[in-house]
Amino acid sequence: MLEFPELPRAAKVVIAGNFIAVTARMSLVTFLGIYFVRESAIALPLVGLAYLCESVLRGLLAPMYGALSDRIGRKPLLLFGAIGTGIVLPSFLLAVGPASLLAWSLAWGVGGGINWPVSGALLLDLVPPARRQSVLAVNYTGMSVAFTLGVMPAGFVAEKGYGLLAALTACGFALVAMLYAAWLRDLPRPERARGDENLATSTLAVFRDRTFLMFAALGFVFPLSMGLVISASPIYGSDIGLGEGYIGLVLGGNSIIVALLAVPIAARIESSGPFRHLGATGAVISAAFLCYAAIPSPAASLLAGTIVFSFAEVIFSSAMPAAVGRLAPAGRRGAYQGGWALVASVSMGSTLFLSGTLRDAVGWPGTWIAYAALVASAALALHVLRDGFDRRRPG
Repeated sequence: MLEFPELPRAAKVVIAGNFIAVTARMSLVTFLGIYFVRESAIALPLVGLAYLCESVLRGLLAPMYGALSDRIGRKPLLLFGAIGTGIVLPSFLLAVGPASLLAWSLAWGVGGGINWPVSGALLLDLVPPARRQSVLAVNYTGMSVAFTLGVMPAGFVAEKGYGLLAALTACGFALVAMLYAAWLRDLPRPERARGDENLATSTLAVFRDRTFLMFAALGFVFPLSMGLVISASPIYGSDIGLGEGYIGLVLGGNSIIVALLAVPIAARIESSGPFRHLGATGAVISAAFLCYAAIPSPAASLLAGTIVFSFAEVIFSSAMPAAVGRLAPAGRRGAYQGGWALVASVSMGSTLFLSGTLRDAVGWPGTWIAYAALVASAALALHVLRDGFDRRRPG
């Protein structure tokens, strides 16, 4: 039996909201790359560029949203994000060419930068530092189960048509907004920053923190790898002859592994701090990408690489936001989660553009080998520097 830490009511509401949002979002987003390339006949590098624009805009706005939530509270922004995403995301059906795709992606980016930093900061508000990694693991476990519930059937629905997926996504985000409006009450006030700080100062302070910048410059490989598995591996699978149904089953199986292991592993390792195991985690990701490159059977390569990746995901999924929380000073928790969301958004959003460009230049095997080498280099640096990062006072 999995033992979940006892949670405050507000934390349960946030975790439930994230569960529904991920189910709604990923049932659609996982297959949008295939839709735009195959159904709308838009070139993969252009699709990747649109995704990158969305991610950059989402990331640039995330620190501001996080800093704003430090001042006015988390709930108003969470409501705005859920409503906005529920309207914009299903509108992908209107993107029939490069120009309309770019307009849709930019609109998506405006609302998409809210939930990650603000909900993460709220969870950190609600629990003491010693329990944060476990609670973040519970949140991620819920999102992993949601991913499975969304992606596994959605692959088969996508083979029939994408209109129903759009409608289900809109309903899902409407439900999230109603949940937050009705049940997210009596929240603790965020810690106050220094009284002379304005919003711009709080937002930009993240990018003057050299320790955070160093950590982000190495840790970006984790959201990058997540983006590769979520966004690029379905294109890879389609290119080598696999159907959406099988791809959805493999990605859903990944989420089952994460759901089973994330909480017990986080509970076991959180006493050693969030930085301790990141180097080894990166090495596992590198091995996963080598599976994609080296195994000749299309079905087996996708399955093996994704399963290996799962064992890294169970660690970095909770360790990275907990580590950013450790680095954040008082009153800037939302701003730092927003700063990390910027790094993560750009990393994840660049995967289709980078992968499409690399695929056209060196093919899929060369692409996966290049990613494996990049992640291995960052993993080594994170292992060497782990004690330096861990000396920062917990935030």
